[in-house]
Amino acid sequence: MIVIGLSSGTSADGIDVAAARFALDGDLVLLTPLGHRTEPYPGDLREEIRGALPPAHTTMGTVCRLDTRIGRAFADAALRAVGELAGGRADLVASHGQTLFHWADQRADGATVHGTLQLGQPAWIAEATGLPVVSDLRAADVAAGGQGAPLASLLDALLLGARPEPTAALNLGGIANVTVLRGGQPPLAFDTGHGALARSGRPDPALLEHLLAEPYYRLPPPRTTGLELFGPGYLDAALRAVGTPDDADLMATLVELTAATVADALRPHGVAEVLASGGGTRNPVLMERLAARLSPARLAAFDALGLDSDAKEAYLFALIGFLTWHGLPGSVPSCTGARRAPVAGRLTPGASPLRLPEPAPTVPARLRVGARDRRAPAPHHPE
Repeated sequence: MIVIGLSSGTSADGIDVAAARFALDGDLVLLTPLGHRTEPYPGDLREEIRGALPPAHTTMGTVCRLDTRIGRAFADAALRAVGELAGGRADLVASHGQTLFHWADQRADGATVHGTLQLGQPAWIAEATGLPVVSDLRAADVAAGGQGAPLASLLDALLLGARPEPTAALNLGGIANVTVLRGGQPPLAFDTGHGALARSGRPDPALLEHLLAEPYYRLPPPRTTGLELFGPGYLDAALRAVGTPDDADLMATLVELTAATVADALRPHGVAEVLASGGGTRNPVLMERLAARLSPARLAAFDALGLDSDAKEAYLFALIGFLTWHGLPGSVPSCTGARRAPVAGRLTPGASPLRLPEPAPTVPARLRVGARDRRAPAPHHPE
């Protein structure tokens, strides 16, 4: 099957799109990348999304408009991907949508997620492309008692689970998350927390100490968080409590916070290598501080595994859509905290009635990335 994966992360920077060819061979999934790109949100849509994110108050009218506008933007992106990345033919679209709210309670003994809301009405995607759409990819895991995140642990576990030494896959997005693979033991995954980035200056000791005192960092995994905790007002409150350094020192403090929380979270697991992806990898200062704090563990780029790290989550959701189509689980209970591994998402028919195949008899245990299809266009990174 050829599957189009669509996603927009916590930062709402735009729509990440990837196309991939998938095949099943026993317990092996073969993923062949066809290409990826990032589509900016049209006009004022990004600002409207940002204006509705926690801790902002919003209305049902705004939610309805956003659900429609995001759905239409995702539909346009999917249609272009079919033509420009997949050679004019695809079988399925998997859309994560845009997370607007993650309903989580943080307690000393752990975190409980009660619900999660992603917007981007899939009917618009199905109408534009004529293809069936898998969407709402987190809710089944939450209903099974899980956190609904980090879903990237599914791809990480299949791709890295056979490594003989403990390895971590780190995504430095708006909220950083990590998957720990420990050779024969169940994988472990969690959001490490604050993902703010910076470029220069010197860390402010008092502010850094105050920020590192956040109780979230001491919760046991699995744990997930979002803008409901680490929203725009979070830093403002810390600055009121401790004082505001100059801009360069503030940015340096946030870099050190990110490096420290990631390294502290990974230290108990004794990992030998950390494979990093996400927008944070393009910040050289952050990568330097991560390498220093993670030592003696090696810090490397996730790209070395054959998937462009900028498109990792879009390929992840394409993978989950493919697994859903074949009746296979879309999350890892040891990583999300779910009681079982449910099939993810809900299906919206395309131009034709749904005709699903017989469920696959074997749950995949391995993922192999094939050589990128040279007939596909090069990745597109708009300025």
